Amino acid sequence: MKKYTTGITLFLLGLAIFWSFDSATPSYQQNNTVPLDKFSTDRALGHVEKISVEPHAVGFPAHKKVRDYIVSELQKMGLEPSLQEGYTAGDWANLSKATNILARIPGSEKGKSLMLLSHYDSNPHSSLGASDAGSGVATILEGVRAFLAKNKTPKNDIIILISDAEELGLNGADLFANQHPWANDVGLVLNFEARGSGGPSYMLIETNRGNSRLIEEFTAAGPEFPVANSLVYSIYKMLPNDTDLTVFREDRDIEGLNFAFIDDHYDYHTARDNYDRLDRKTLAHQGSYLMPLLNHFSNADLGNLKSLNDNVYFNVPFFKLVSYPFEWIWPMFGLAFLFFVCILVYGFKKQQLHLKEISKGFLPMGISLLINAIVGFFSWRFLKWLYPQYQDMLHGFTYNGYYYIAGFVVLSIAICFWAYHKFQNITVPNLLVAPIVLWLIICGAVANFLPGAGFFIVPLVALLASLPILINQKAPNPYLMVFLALPALWIYAPFIKMFPVGLGLKMMITSTVLTSLTFFLLLPIFGFYKSKGKLAFLFQLLFAIFMVLAHFNSGFSKDHAKPSSLLYILNTDTQSAQWVSYDHVLIDWNKQYLEDASPNVKTYQVISSKYSTGFTYSTPAPMKNIAPPKVDKTKDTIMADHRIVQLTITPQRSVNRLEVFTNDIPLTKATVNNIELSKFYLQDRRRSKLLTHYISDNDATVLELVYPKDQILELQVYEASNDLLTHPMFSVPQRPETSIPMPFILNDAILTTKTIRIE
Repeated sequence: MKKYTTGITLFLLGLAIFWSFDSATPSYQQNNTVPLDKFSTDRALGHVEKISVEPHAVGFPAHKKVRDYIVSELQKMGLEPSLQEGYTAGDWANLSKATNILARIPGSEKGKSLMLLSHYDSNPHSSLGASDAGSGVATILEGVRAFLAKNKTPKNDIIILISDAEELGLNGADLFANQHPWANDVGLVLNFEARGSGGPSYMLIETNRGNSRLIEEFTAAGPEFPVANSLVYSIYKMLPNDTDLTVFREDRDIEGLNFAFIDDHYDYHTARDNYDRLDRKTLAHQGSYLMPLLNHFSNADLGNLKSLNDNVYFNVPFFKLVSYPFEWIWPMFGLAFLFFVCILVYGFKKQQLHLKEISKGFLPMGISLLINAIVGFFSWRFLKWLYPQYQDMLHGFTYNGYYYIAGFVVLSIAICFWAYHKFQNITVPNLLVAPIVLWLIICGAVANFLPGAGFFIVPLVALLASLPILINQKAPNPYLMVFLALPALWIYAPFIKMFPVGLGLKMMITSTVLTSLTFFLLLPIFGFYKSKGKLAFLFQLLFAIFMVLAHFNSGFSKDHAKPSSLLYILNTDTQSAQWVSYDHVLIDWNKQYLEDASPNVKTYQVISSKYSTGFTYSTPAPMKNIAPPKVDKTKDTIMADHRIVQLTITPQRSVNRLEVFTNDIPLTKATVNNIELSKFYLQDRRRSKLLTHYISDNDATVLELVYPKDQILELQVYEASNDLLTHPMFSVPQRPETSIPMPFILNDAILTTKTIRIE
């Protein structure tokens, strides 16, 4: 290559990667002059600010304040909102009294209705819920306001559902989908969600059948910044949670589109999910989805969205969303394979391909891929050993996580350059055969097992197109090679970042392996570099720089606060008390209570949490006069071979949560507050936990159990209130500003335990 070509091509490749990210979301500039019939990010931000003033989980004082605010905003638009209230327990026995907010815009025709969906409850107990899902509520409020300002009557009714208790078990969606008459009218749901506080919003399809009609209509609606691909839904299903939309798909066979963002995952469900940290570009992106889709689907035939056929689809700059039928996957693979065979024959005839050199070409590819896979696999384990405090970030994604992603990506590139530097004597055409074979194997496996990723064939076709050029030209145009590399960069660069952000740094192996595989696709460029050894050193140096930056940002501060936890547990059976924590690394705030704590607490049941997190430390605590719940046996009957026992558990203090565990006993039936727990849960999912009741208004828990009459029933009742820091019997200080409540767990709580034995 000519002088400076290496630097110029590297710059162009970097520019292409930057463009793949930058073009994914709209820009944002504060603008208070947006016309009233247009979506205004600033007006939506006003709603977010009002909604996220304080935690507003179900049963918390601010929960009603947020509900009243949303109702008043809908009324200002001339709508007539209504409330739907009731108990549900879902598939996981998480009982809650949900209060949904509903409104309806009548259409001119009586077809299926379009539903706009988001939830207004925040996650217990400390999340402010700005992104999750204040951003979704704000998007809908502003979008509906702008839509109504056009003063045009849609063909389809538009149902607005601002659901409740999503964070507890999708209870509000369950209540509406299975008990509200409007659910029969719904033809399509647009759901706005969040799993972080920034980044692009991904479109995720929910359907029980094929996606082709949904993709056709989504494309016809013309959103300006679509970020979607047919592999993402498979990734989405790997996440340890569903959304409200899942209920509509599973219970009512209703199609839907999710719009959710995942960047800055460390803010998810924390006190840092606030107005200031919500990315303005991300909120603008949600609005850029809603408005064209609202205009399109409010007038489309929503009874014609089901399909038996699937489409492969993916987004790339300039072309927006590209899609084609699944039926094309194998023909495209077959043509690619046939093209490869023809090129091989042509290369051997031209004496540019040699079997010995081709065989050697597998060595640098295999060496670099193996090393990078090992590095990626052990990276998170090593980091947790080096920085034990990372274990207290239950998201699995640290504040300096982006430095780690960048660091291990450049290290992977360095290893690839080093490996190929060791085999400089192999010509580029011969080097390319090994990656082509590997990518053909990958695309064949994808076509058979994961057809949603069928678009992986596109970068391979571009690589195949470069091979005959390299066979015929000893010095091909490097800029043509850069052009042919664009599909690989635009398709895979977002995945390299997305996997460890969305699934945690434990998935760093996906970034290191995918970086290696992408490097192989760029060999028509990198193969001609004479300075591979120097580039390997340069990228190693970049790795060191990113690791140093990560190290200096591995501590905690006001903006990057450490999650911490503390609970007071009173065992009313033994009349003993303990301080406990989930922390692996204590801070001064909770260390004062756990100074002589013993690790590995196994005394208590694992209280329900997102990741089944257990206590790590405990130490004896002074006894406090905390009233346990009152338990009354209101029924005890034997019918045939079964015993029916009904218990009423009534709080004697202000509480937020009740959890009931049982001994190992077969339960024929379980009903709580007149809601029957699913038999699937009782027989297949239940372990020791029977139910969790997220309590509103200090309601009692009425539990009726049916079990074999010859069995002895033993219940453990855990009753909790999130008032440890404010209760007058305690003097626990507020956390320092460098710490926040640990999310996903029962925290800042006073917990009483009580055993009930019925012989």
